[in-house]
Amino acid sequence: MNKAIISTDQAPAAIGTYNQAVKVGTAVYLSGQIPLVPETMEMISEDFAEQAQQVFKNLTAVCEAAGGQLQDMVKVNIFLTDLSNFATVNEIMSQHFRTPYPARAAIGVKELPKGAQIEIDGIMELPSTN
Repeated sequence: MNKAIISTDQAPAAIGTYNQAVKVGTAVYLSGQIPLVPETMEMISEDFAEQAQQVFKNLTAVCEAAGGQLQDMVKVNIFLTDLSNFATVNEIMSQHFRTPYPARAAIGVKELPKGAQIEIDGIMELPSTN
């Protein structure tokens, strides 16, 4: 198995024993992103919509560092500390994805790192270069 570690300073640095993403073949496994601003490693704000936008911005940066784009994600897992924010997530996700949409799960959790209200991870399939 040939693994390539994906890293970019355009997304928050890993705050534990993991990498921003790992590429195996044409699949890229993205670690969870929370709404940290890469330059400061601080939460963007307490506003849920701003947090969600920052998470998509961070995911976009990692996708691009891996040689793809956010639209290449085939699976996303969305973790929410309050499932009443689900409609807001749908609206914001529609600003970042066009059809065909990725497969998705939305999961309610008790808490997330650094007090975040949202975290998203997923899998990206890089376009074939053939």
